[in-house]
Amino acid sequence: MSLIDLRLAELGIDLPDVVAPVAAYVPAVVEGNLVFTSGQLPMVSGALPATGKVGDGQGLVSAADARAYARISALNALAAVKSVIGSLDRITRIVKLTGFVASHPDFTGQPGVINGASDVLGEIFGDIGAHARSAVGVAVLPLDSPVELELIVAFK
Repeated sequence: MSLIDLRLAELGIDLPDVVAPVAAYVPAVVEGNLVFTSGQLPMVSGALPATGKVGDGQGLVSAADARAYARISALNALAAVKSVIGSLDRITRIVKLTGFVASHPDFTGQPGVINGASDVLGEIFGDIGAHARSAVGVAVLPLDSPVELELIVAFK
């Protein structure tokens, strides 16, 4: 068992299968020593756990729930990375995370939502999990997902 696999087990994390693309793209592409993931939604067993905009109020996805969905999206992104490099132990740095939050017009907590992804990457990879990041509020995401993210990862 690899070191990262042991760390995932220690954290009680099961890396999901790669999410099947919902359009004409591949989940991840290697260029040189970098992996670029496509946008990853918080799919669980082929379905979104929730849809809609993030915000405070009735009928909206809570920031806490959206944070949990960002975590799921990060794990889906790692599954995509693993599918093209074979082992997460080859990762030398999580370079960049770009997170998108489908936001109610009054919602400004995008950074806190995307922390769900950043935190799990730090838990798994330690110092090499520290990354540059953007957290962007958008009007709508594919399939009405509350969050979507992409990673750029360096590997050896």
